[in-house]
Amino acid sequence: MKPGKRNLITDVAGLKVGNASDAVIKTGATVLVGEKPFTAAVHVMGGAPGTRETDLLAPDKLVQEVDALVLSGGSAFGLDAPGGVADALRTRGRGFLVGDQRVPIVPGAILFDLLNGGAKDWQENPYKALGRAALDAASMEFNLGTEGAGTGATVAGLKGGLGSASLVLENGITVGALVAVNALGAVTMGEGPEFWAAPWEMGAEFGGHGPGHHDPGEEPRPEAQLGENTTIAIIATDAILTQAQATRLATAAHDGMARAIHPSHTPFDGDLIFAAATGATRLPDPAFDALRLGHAAATCLARAIARGVHAAKTAPGDILPTWQARFGSG
Repeated sequence: MKPGKRNLITDVAGLKVGNASDAVIKTGATVLVGEKPFTAAVHVMGGAPGTRETDLLAPDKLVQEVDALVLSGGSAFGLDAPGGVADALRTRGRGFLVGDQRVPIVPGAILFDLLNGGAKDWQENPYKALGRAALDAASMEFNLGTEGAGTGATVAGLKGGLGSASLVLENGITVGALVAVNALGAVTMGEGPEFWAAPWEMGAEFGGHGPGHHDPGEEPRPEAQLGENTTIAIIATDAILTQAQATRLATAAHDGMARAIHPSHTPFDGDLIFAAATGATRLPDPAFDALRLGHAAATCLARAIARGVHAAKTAPGDILPTWQARFGSG
């Protein structure tokens, strides 16, 4: 396996990503949109999720494909962001056809960034407009770090951020990850710059510091309070997958979150992963290729988490330092 051309989720052909941020509020939204509807699924392992339209992603539900997926800051307020995306898609003639009406299917998930130093005294919920702006910005190229849903994200002791990574398997299938990293846990080991995801780093995509050393008996000492967290992600592939297979892909990808964040999947995080399959390429070996896809998804997500934190930028009013400010670019 090796990274794709961009080392972004948009190495999966047919997908684009758009970001919109508000530097004053310290928040934002990120949208993944396909050239056409794509199969989607979800798996939740955190104890405090916030979602929209995730029930319809179960394999036994009527609608099997979606038009877009949205990651947003704002806690429950951020659930308006998918609404802005849905409104804009409807004007473009996108959506599930019901009679003479089209209903865009836009599931979303939110993270908590309401206590990060930004101005939260808005008179009107800003997230619908942020969702629409993110869709308008959708492109195959996009920035990481303090962008989109990662604008106001934090992790233990550091700013979080928006991360992405990709892999091309030997069979030609592409897998990509997109993640907004806002975890209760830490992404670096102890007091050093080394990332927990270091064993899966390719090249020096997040500093090239290699593995660090840790005390396996050390207990977590969370710096955040109950409900202030959540890491939300999307795993995408160009493979042909059923919704049940996509659900298994999302489930396997949680291994990547556990590799890169310690601790992860806590009762106070709403850790959630969407899976998206564009259906462009048939699996040459359905049984073993499903295993390979799951491994690639976990590897991509671990790398994307580290890349998001590594790329975070300092901004006025920050309550935590960036990785770069604390450790240097290395």
